[in-house]
Amino acid sequence: MTGTSDPSGEDAGCDARLPPLSAVIARHELHPKRALGQHFLLDPSLCERIARTAQPGASAVNLEVGPGPGGLTRALLAAGAARVVAVEKDRRCVAALSELQARYPDRLEIVEGDALSFDIATLRPARIGIVANLPYNVGTRLLLRWLEQVERIESMTLMFQKEVAARITAAGGRDYGGLSVRAQWLCTCERLFDVGPRAFVPPPGVISTVVRLVPRAAPLAPAEPDALDAVTRAAFGQRRKMLRRALRTLTPDPLALLQSAGISPEARAETLSVTEFCALARAWAAMRHT
Repeated sequence: MTGTSDPSGEDAGCDARLPPLSAVIARHELHPKRALGQHFLLDPSLCERIARTAQPGASAVNLEVGPGPGGLTRALLAAGAARVVAVEKDRRCVAALSELQARYPDRLEIVEGDALSFDIATLRPARIGIVANLPYNVGTRLLLRWLEQVERIESMTLMFQKEVAARITAAGGRDYGGLSVRAQWLCTCERLFDVGPRAFVPPPGVISTVVRLVPRAAPLAPAEPDALDAVTRAAFGQRRKMLRRALRTLTPDPLALLQSAGISPEARAETLSVTEFCALARAWAAMRHT
């Protein structure tokens, strides 16, 4: 949970000469918009903790999505980020961030636009760090998009709704699913700490969790991405059923598929490891090709 700092952000910032965030918010009339899923993260101690965790100095470029008025942006700059690229679709926030950019013209770049349309391949050098308090309504979509280009990423320090964080890091059980398999296949995934609603303006109705994902040097086990997606969709689509039944939506002969992968027909999706799902994906790919 968060500390006891004033969430107004009065003591936040990488430079004592910067105006307090509360003044920036008032000057630009930054009332959070529900349509944009905005919950501004202003607690300075929390912003600093996230920035320290992200280790922005280790990456030549750090991408921040949805910076809002810039509380976390200030903390990233204070923590040693050589360059921060902030992608923000709210024009009001872009204007507010421009004040910070004027102070750090060589270290802060602002991109006005939708993060879902932003291609990280345009950033140089090739590998980047990503740090973000993600909007709840697009967080999972953004993560899946970044995982498709995981070879370009050094690390991701991201805040999600607590339930989504549980799905990303689950190793079995109720929260385990296709998102868990895809993320853990490509990255080591760690839940770091929870963040209570009072750290945000306005307070959301849920608890958030910071997750750190570090791409692996190579995927956990060999598999074709589309085959892995196919078997996880089928397996978790009927997660309460044994795989010999759940996989009938994938193939008319699930027993042969499971035997080829070395997996018990009585197993259920939530009991399989990521490595076993990869074996299942390889077996499914081989069956398709023949």
